[in-house]
Amino acid sequence: MPQIPEKIQELTVGQLAARSGAAVSALHFYESKGLIHSRRTSGNQRRYSRDALRRVAFVRAAQRVGIPLATIREALAELPEGRTPTEEDWARLSRSWRSELDERIKQLNRLRDHLTDCIGCGCLSLETCVLSNPDDAFGERRAGSRLLVERRASAFGGGRRPSRAQEPEMPCCGD
Repeated sequence: MPQIPEKIQELTVGQLAARSGAAVSALHFYESKGLIHSRRTSGNQRRYSRDALRRVAFVRAAQRVGIPLATIREALAELPEGRTPTEEDWARLSRSWRSELDERIKQLNRLRDHLTDCIGCGCLSLETCVLSNPDDAFGERRAGSRLLVERRASAFGGGRRPSRAQEPEMPCCGD
């Protein structure tokens, strides 16, 4: 990894890319999203302050654990401009994200646990499939395959439901 002398307080986009491991295009993207900032020289070249190295590392680590860029931007906005995020900053921000990550882990575990049942069935029924209908959002109203019929109802005149004779047969689990 190329070393940058301490006396250099600003980095070119190439130096920042080499030191951070991020592609130049990623750095431009991060800048467009307000995650890092640069100034322009008289020749219109980008110059990043040294703290951009830590900010890029922070962004990449947060992305690896699935934190959305908008959330990362909000977190970085809490930090003073021109200061490298400290270990305390990271600890504070990661604590605030912990419950969100715990909830995502629970959701992924539920999906994993139900995947075998779903693949074994093969129907992907809106009535019973926990992958197609994870919270049974429509189960209270009616059986799953009827949901598609409701959407087609508007084609039969102003939202009226088609008669039973007009409803297409929709096979479902166990049919």
